[in-house]
Amino acid sequence: MEKRVLFRSRWLPWVLLMPQLVIIGVFFFWPASQAVLQSLQVQDAFGMSTEWVGLENFRNLLDDPTYLNSFQRTAFFSVLVAAVGIVVSLILAIFADRIVRGAMVYKTLLIVPYAVAPVIAGVLWIFMFSPSIGVVSYFLGKLGYNWNHLMSENQAMGLIVAASVWKQISYNFLFFLAGLQSIPKSLIEAASIDGAGPWRRFWNIQLPLLSPTTFFLLVINIVYAFFDTFGIIDAMTSGGPGQSTTILVYKVFLDGFKALDLGGSAAQSVVLMIIVVALTVVQFRYVEKKVQY
Repeated sequence: MEKRVLFRSRWLPWVLLMPQLVIIGVFFFWPASQAVLQSLQVQDAFGMSTEWVGLENFRNLLDDPTYLNSFQRTAFFSVLVAAVGIVVSLILAIFADRIVRGAMVYKTLLIVPYAVAPVIAGVLWIFMFSPSIGVVSYFLGKLGYNWNHLMSENQAMGLIVAASVWKQISYNFLFFLAGLQSIPKSLIEAASIDGAGPWRRFWNIQLPLLSPTTFFLLVINIVYAFFDTFGIIDAMTSGGPGQSTTILVYKVFLDGFKALDLGGSAAQSVVLMIIVVALTVVQFRYVEKKVQY
């Protein structure tokens, strides 16, 4: 039978929910409502005069080729960051789960990147791959590969993808490691006795049991790629060279704080919010069906 919590007073549940409702209202619903309002207006750079234009800002976005290119670039970037980050983290978690000696040392080292701020992570990778003083770019030059992400669009995109994945690996690693350690060892031992090899044990036992964790991390990594990579991009490439690394969240910043197009920037933020919410709903609606709880 289903267990339900019964409160003697009607107002007590609302009192318990009030702190969270206040936080959500102040830090999400209020800014979101202001963004929607500003997206329907045109303001001067100082916000002194405002003109109601309706959906004109959204029509301008559809007619802007740079915005459409940024949309495609964001889709490519988010898929790479989420896919590579999840796969690499899962591999590291599998190896860390099998280590017997010095396990805490390896696990601690793998968790360290999560404590690094996004901007600091971007600066670290810039120093390593700097065309003039970077250690990695120096050895790449010795191998005959000319590295200069300031001139190459593909190298710049690859660099911010690598830095973003590295920053998120620790978060994914923690959840995958916890998921692996929660799987009963008796299942693995029984499969081993039946003659199943390491790959078959992973594919038929461990991976299906990790599906809830994988689904959760998929949602989190998509949101991370869309929003939390702003600091990395700003510190590393500032959207360049050209606009090759200008994803949607960074274009909102450029148009709003650099070009001072407040209405257009607000319209972009509304579109970005709708995209992320829609992707999350689609994942819960269709992808979750394949999750085995």
